[in-house]
Amino acid sequence: MDSTNADVRRVFDKAADHYDRQMAFWERWLFRGNRQWAASQAQGRVVEIAIGTGLNLPLYPAEATVIGIELSEPMLELARRRAASAGLADRVELRQGDAQVLDLPDGCADTVLSTFTLCTIPDPAAAVREAFRILRPGGQILLAEHGPSSNVVLRAGMRALDPLSVRFGADHLTRDPRPLLEQAGFHIDTVQRRTVGVSFRVRATRPDPSAQ
Repeated sequence: MDSTNADVRRVFDKAADHYDRQMAFWERWLFRGNRQWAASQAQGRVVEIAIGTGLNLPLYPAEATVIGIELSEPMLELARRRAASAGLADRVELRQGDAQVLDLPDGCADTVLSTFTLCTIPDPAAAVREAFRILRPGGQILLAEHGPSSNVVLRAGMRALDPLSVRFGADHLTRDPRPLLEQAGFHIDTVQRRTVGVSFRVRATRPDPSAQ
């Protein structure tokens, strides 16, 4: 079963008020430190796709400027409140939009960041291609995601649960981000898999022909 933008928007409009609590549970048990790992490496002009409620905003380096894109308006409103309460409004711009079709110019970003989002975007390959397009040559994409476990038994269980997860949460449990990056033209620099391989930390770069 494939989800649509309407499915994703409906799920996250409804989930907005309890999203932070839900993510805190999963991050405590499966993805500890992943969000911090990704945000701490962001540099320069950052575009965060599917920024959600803005959980990453307080984690960025002080010199980073951020454009956050989010499909769900209730999630985006919470991100706006978080940015304002943290005193970040002068270096954070938040927009409603679609990560699959970004309203941003080519080569405008130094860093694209995605945390736990490729699992819910209906066409993740399109989102990764858009990330490639808006990055300057030599720019980086940082991903903290989940994907198919390296444990064969757990991986089979995830595949069995995937249709229900997609239907009720617009969440694809077994998407592997690495082939998406390679197909878009990225060079994968770092991959860390943790928690029986369910947790992915990935850094990749857009090749710079002038540096070769």
